[in-house]
Amino acid sequence: MGTVKAVCISEIRGTQKTNVKTAKFAVNHGIVGDAHGGNWHRQVSLLSYEKIEAFQKEGADVTPGAFGENMIVEGFDFSSIAIGTRFQCNDVILQLTQHGKQCHTHCQIYDKMGKCIMPTEGTFAEIIQGGTISVGDKLIQLEDRDERFTAAVITLSDSGFAGKREDKSGLILSAILKEKGYCIVEYLILPDEQSQIEEELIRLSDKREVNLIVTTGGTGFSPRDCTPEATLAVATRNAPGIAEAIRLHSMKITNRAMLSRGASVIRGKTLIVNLPGSPKAVKESMECIADQLPHGLNVLLGKVSNCARS
Repeated sequence: MGTVKAVCISEIRGTQKTNVKTAKFAVNHGIVGDAHGGNWHRQVSLLSYEKIEAFQKEGADVTPGAFGENMIVEGFDFSSIAIGTRFQCNDVILQLTQHGKQCHTHCQIYDKMGKCIMPTEGTFAEIIQGGTISVGDKLIQLEDRDERFTAAVITLSDSGFAGKREDKSGLILSAILKEKGYCIVEYLILPDEQSQIEEELIRLSDKREVNLIVTTGGTGFSPRDCTPEATLAVATRNAPGIAEAIRLHSMKITNRAMLSRGASVIRGKTLIVNLPGSPKAVKESMECIADQLPHGLNVLLGKVSNCARS
């Protein structure tokens, strides 16, 4: 059990948050009156009181809200708690969605101390059930959580990113994954820029702790096709069998399948799989691998062990 030490908001983006001591929390938004609220996964930001206290002892002189945090809570190290974990305070239920964030510009705290704890210690949550939270209220960690595998879908297409072409492949892929029982946490359309693809793969794997990332597009011979290169660049381990199985399956349909360069890898606890860009190829590829992915993910997450057949 933890204790709420501060509830902070800022009415205008780019300004420091202040401790309002009590606030209403709304589903699909976050804290009412906070400029960073909205229908996205970073509705409420959390910081552990103990982390702030330790930072203060290093010479920092910060007030509640200085890091851009919405809630300061004593008794929990949020950065060490798994994404998907739920907490309850009064009627409010929050679910953790992301650890840390990338700061594109340094804040005054960083300029003074040479570091800031929010990028590494801050944790974000979305509101599952609304209500009111005040300073002094108790926060408890709930045992129940969504046990579905989480997935992210990324479409790689310059024309799709520019809005010049409808993304049929990404929508089909999302529908297939939902039908198979996955919880789709993000759906993105990105241009064929390797650095940007790498950045999103790292964020989804490390900060959002997504179980499965499936990409579509950017696997061919075009000079702009760089999805496999981006995927291999962020890998911690190779998992080539999935990509090989897709090509073998597709070769039964068309010999042009040999021209697909898609990769399949592991980054930490996340499986990343590249699929071709056409809607037809997406359906055929998922038809090939969908049944075996849950077992692979369970092994990756340590829920089951590999079973050898005699």
